[in-house]
Amino acid sequence: MRRRLLPSLTALRTFEAVARSMSFTEAAAELNVTQSASSRQVRALEQFLDLPLFVRGKRALELTPEGRVYAATVKDALDGIELATLQVMANERGGGVLTIGTLPTLAMRWLIPRLSSFSDAHPRITVNIISGDGPLVLGAQGEDVALRFGTGDWPENDVYRLGLVEEMVVVCSPERAAGPPPIETPQSLRGHVLLRHSTRAGAWPHWLSAAGITDIDPGGPSFEHFFMIIQAAVAGLGVALLPRFLIEDELRSRALVMPLTLSTIYDGGYYLICPRGRSELPKIRAFRDWLLAESRN
Repeated sequence: MRRRLLPSLTALRTFEAVARSMSFTEAAAELNVTQSASSRQVRALEQFLDLPLFVRGKRALELTPEGRVYAATVKDALDGIELATLQVMANERGGGVLTIGTLPTLAMRWLIPRLSSFSDAHPRITVNIISGDGPLVLGAQGEDVALRFGTGDWPENDVYRLGLVEEMVVVCSPERAAGPPPIETPQSLRGHVLLRHSTRAGAWPHWLSAAGITDIDPGGPSFEHFFMIIQAAVAGLGVALLPRFLIEDELRSRALVMPLTLSTIYDGGYYLICPRGRSELPKIRAFRDWLLAESRN
């Protein structure tokens, strides 16, 4: 079906640039045209829409209410066109740039040490990594995919559960394990500071309950990221409850020790997430298949 209500792309690009800078002069410089040309393009767009997009004052330019809504929509549309164009250009012969948004500690402790095998298998794909653990907004920083911990509930996305399990183990520095008091039983924790993760509020209560302990308050210092807790535990600041797969190096070197054998499995899992309909792009499919296999080894 023929599209009848599409204004010119030049007019839309000019309008978006003017709305972003609130200046015809700055928009013209960005687009490498004259100020009068940028003004004509916006005028033509207003005539096409049959409504004003700007209030033109003597000293300032201001978007109309309709202009503010339209500017946001046009920006999103142009961003999408630009991203799609870059992806198509980058996907030639299975190459391109793959941008991964991932949890900081997962990137540092698990993903990055393994990435060389992916690069060896797919030398035409360049991997960029962005760290973050806030609300998932795929594409906000150019991410193609994201790695997150949760229950798998990310609507409007393709979601794949990895083979990584959070087996939570009690660890501390060798000096702290020796005491006083020495950590020999779960009850020994009463004399020690318990380090907490701010997004795993239930981890210590779950472990203490599994140990049959109800009178220890797990209200020690709180840290935002696992790598912070790891460093705090190595420095002797307290006893930590950490996913075993993130601290294998420290356990091997005995920077951290496990004074207690009881472990628990924390609810939830690690997931690869990508926008629905893009999971079969060659670069994403290659990373997905590698990641799923690697996480199950």
